[in-house]
Amino acid sequence: MSTQMHLAELNVGRLLAPTDDPRVAEFMGSLDRINGLGKRMPGFVWMMEGSGEPGTGNTENAIGGDPQHVTNLTVWESVETLENFVWNTVHKQFYERRAEWFEVLGEMHFVMWWVPAGHRPTLDEALERLEHLRANGDSDHAFGWAYLEEATQWRQKQCVAAE
Repeated sequence: MSTQMHLAELNVGRLLAPTDDPRVAEFMGSLDRINGLGKRMPGFVWMMEGSGEPGTGNTENAIGGDPQHVTNLTVWESVETLENFVWNTVHKQFYERRAEWFEVLGEMHFVMWWVPAGHRPTLDEALERLEHLRANGDSDHAFGWAYLEEATQWRQKQCVAAE
């Protein structure tokens, strides 16, 4: 029986405008490109269907029935492979511009946790991890980048948090 663990991550956002609004058109038009790139990256394991796509009608991905909420749930082989995608690809340019398309949520909206290889987390599971992080801070159960000693690129390349 394998004891290999993979890294799951959930990122939640709320668009500044409806998906067909010109203010979010560049973001919406780039989703397939960025998600496709992620799926081709070394170390990518799995992505929840509809990740990053608000208003897709996929009720599994809905948060509070709000069509402007965006959820991205993925699994990676390691911290290093996720960091490589986040900080060393075109993804970083979109991350740095997030304030152009997303509201500032005012609370933690990103969480990571370890899952056994082969496990595909549900959105409910991921949201529970996020709530645990919000309530308790970083722990082995749910954590952010700062909790991971091996997260070297995050420390070197992170951009200033949107305020």
